Amino acid sequence: MIDRYQLRYFLAVVDHGNFSRAATNCHVSQPTLSAGIAKLERFLGTALFLRSSQRVELTGAGTRFLDHARRIESEFNLALQAATAATDRAVLRVGMLRSVPGALVAGAIAGMLAIDPDARVELVGGSERELIGHVARGRVDCAVTLVGRGGDRFLEEPLIDEGYALALPAGHPLAGEAVIEAEALAAEVMIVRRHCEALSETSRHFTERGVRPHFAYRSTNDERVLAMIAAGLGLTVMPDAYRAAGVARPKLAGFKLRRSIGLIYAANAEGLATTPPAFVAALRRHLG
Repeated sequence: MIDRYQLRYFLAVVDHGNFSRAATNCHVSQPTLSAGIAKLERFLGTALFLRSSQRVELTGAGTRFLDHARRIESEFNLALQAATAATDRAVLRVGMLRSVPGALVAGAIAGMLAIDPDARVELVGGSERELIGHVARGRVDCAVTLVGRGGDRFLEEPLIDEGYALALPAGHPLAGEAVIEAEALAAEVMIVRRHCEALSETSRHFTERGVRPHFAYRSTNDERVLAMIAAGLGLTVMPDAYRAAGVARPKLAGFKLRRSIGLIYAANAEGLATTPPAFVAALRRHLG
């Protein structure tokens, strides 16, 4: 018999691309996750992954098993939601991209409660890849994440289109400039937003211009990053929507990258787009 935890381990490896990140996501040690995958493979009588020191890929059998595993996990979540519906009043489960500003999320929550004071929502944070997995498995009803990136697995609803800009202390000598060249920042100390979907493009932009700064801080918490910038620790590149007292947001010359943030809906939850609950309606007002 296949246990549910084995399916969760299998899907986590597929969604995260390696055993280490999958184990972290499942809140187990890597040996525990590996043992669960091995037990599943023994039961099925075939290998599901091709393992190497650099990457993990699905075998042919693993690819065929994947669709069934996602369907089973999705049905389990639907059954769980149905079983708890009597005591769990219409909880909307929403995936939330980590690089969406907390102020925007908070504004949507406030708007939701203004529409319906009894509305309930569960927020599940994650990266773009993690949220796609959550939607595909029915872990969430919809997700606020990057859209328009070529996928056709889900219904997408774009809400905001924005670029990226520098974030530097308001007291910085260049803070009053509208646009700053990367070369002017060669001697600056910088902060790395490790979860940023534009991290590789940002690094390339500076490297191509001969800028290799010292990094004073690496974080996945954007509110803390803004606090460190306001305190004068360093500067970084962030989406335009981020604002904070003591932080200036001039443009980075030649950096044209943009992103589109919106909603993606699970196949069984596409009705949310046409008959939106309070949170989705508030999110549209706040971001649209």
